[in-house]
Amino acid sequence: MARIRILVLTSSTGAGHDARAQAFAEWCFELYRHDVDVRIERMLEKSSGFFSAGVNFYNWIQTRSPWLHKAFYLFVELLGFLNRRSVSFGRAYYVQVLREYRPHLVFSVHDCLNRGYFPLARRILGPDRVRCATYCGEFSGGFGYSRNWIEPTADLYVSRTATANDYAVKLGLPRERTRVRGHLMRPGSYLEELEGAARADYRERVLNVQSDLFTVFLATGGNGANNHLDLLPLLLPHADKVQAVVICGRNRETYNALIHWRAQHPELNCFVDGFSDTVPLLLQASDAVVTRGGTTTCAKALNFRCPIIFNAFGGIMPQERLTVKFFRNAGAAELIGRPADFARLIELWMADRSRYEELRANFLKLRYEEDPTVVIGELVGLASDAAGEKPARRPWPPERPHRTS
Repeated sequence: MARIRILVLTSSTGAGHDARAQAFAEWCFELYRHDVDVRIERMLEKSSGFFSAGVNFYNWIQTRSPWLHKAFYLFVELLGFLNRRSVSFGRAYYVQVLREYRPHLVFSVHDCLNRGYFPLARRILGPDRVRCATYCGEFSGGFGYSRNWIEPTADLYVSRTATANDYAVKLGLPRERTRVRGHLMRPGSYLEELEGAARADYRERVLNVQSDLFTVFLATGGNGANNHLDLLPLLLPHADKVQAVVICGRNRETYNALIHWRAQHPELNCFVDGFSDTVPLLLQASDAVVTRGGTTTCAKALNFRCPIIFNAFGGIMPQERLTVKFFRNAGAAELIGRPADFARLIELWMADRSRYEELRANFLKLRYEEDPTVVIGELVGLASDAAGEKPARRPWPPERPHRTS
């Protein structure tokens, strides 16, 4: 068994929580190899049939009827009362995992896996033998910021932005145990940079589109919710100035329809893919991305300097409102609620590129440079304290081998 063990609590409500869990695991292996073991548990789905049904319903709402999520969100907030001191639903499975794995750190990346979960871990394992931490991916506070994020006994609470961090403190977290630490993306994302000629080459060689046209990225989450077939026709009048990059997630039906649509409209340069592992590169190759307010895609867009057009078709989910508010309050994003809004925006930008450039300048002001290894070191440090072991850390970025002629 590894000297240091970390249990990551996540759930597949959307793709962002799982993405951050995976990123954390990859970072631990990149920096510490086999000295740090990470076990990822989709605790909601695996611990309770009630929770599993709730996760499925959440994802159905996100795909089909975002407007319903306000009522669902208010229902989920009741967990904050049920789990004030311990875990209610799914307790038996969680206790089984704790006793079998005996983690030195319980690390939650999901709002519903904090309250009650940390005190119970200390009772099962002993208060000196386990530490507890949370990574919250919200961009701002207010309605939509779940109180389930807030477990006051957390040893460390990591926020994505200072705005969200201030709100967590307002809800009861001691400021000295909070940190603002960026986006928790996979290690490879930080090594994939497209600038200048490399960007143009990627467009032409990999995406098979033009190197110099304004490129709109129509994105989607892993579940494939999208409005691509509503938006693509609106780019046709500007096909001499605009091109599209489109991904469909795991929505095979949409992928097939888009392949057919592209064949019928050769005048528009268009790259189409299904589920993509190259989103960082696609963002860097694009001038704007159309996406819902999911935190993962928006964080990547910010990191890779690709301004956002928020897709509000069917309404905005409460958690998405936090993201939309963060960018819109800074004049750093656009919002479309129907196809006509998108048509007007593209018409405006193509007629006067300075309007786009102004928005992009505001967008870039929200960025900050980060050392992605800092938060990993802090979290592993907590586990190290509980384990009484300090793992050796590898250098980052990795040294690249010298070429020999």
